[in-house]
Amino acid sequence: MELLKSLIVSQGDVKNSALLKVDSFLNHQIDPVLMYEIGQELKRRFAGEKITKVLTIEASGIAIGIMAAYAFNVPLVFAKKKKPSTMDESYNVTVHSFTKDTDYNITVSKEFLNERDRVLIVDDFLAMGNAVIGLKEIVETAGAEVVGVGIVIEKGFQKGGDMLREQGIKLESLAIIDSLEGNKITFRD
Repeated sequence: MELLKSLIVSQGDVKNSALLKVDSFLNHQIDPVLMYEIGQELKRRFAGEKITKVLTIEASGIAIGIMAAYAFNVPLVFAKKKKPSTMDESYNVTVHSFTKDTDYNITVSKEFLNERDRVLIVDDFLAMGNAVIGLKEIVETAGAEVVGVGIVIEKGFQKGGDMLREQGIKLESLAIIDSLEGNKITFRD
């Protein structure tokens, strides 16, 4: 996706060989044109999958998720990082965030996922795969089906993408970065 790659190069900030900051357009300040294009690209890549729900984790995945859900004309459900007192029965799983070096007990209300759902999981980054694995576990516990995973930026030099592909998951990453060495962004073709 050329618009995305262009923004990564022009506005991305390589912090070190494992960390890319994209706060100016993706996960703090959000570029609405980019979000719209991401939704359309995910719709194109997962056309024909009969998706009934899009699922992500708060907070960075919500903008991506809402545009994907809009493109598919289905609801967006997002896993909360803290169970609200108003939520009754829920699906829960613990995921580790390497970026924030903390564990989250993510939760989704049972009223929003069921065995009839065909779910597209989306997120901003894929590194080790923990968030996706946690969301997949919630979907499977609900008796629903994960039809695919849509990622905006995959860190191809970390093991998450390979692990998910080895599990037979249809994974579509809009930009795959193979290296951040020497403060240079190297994309996979």
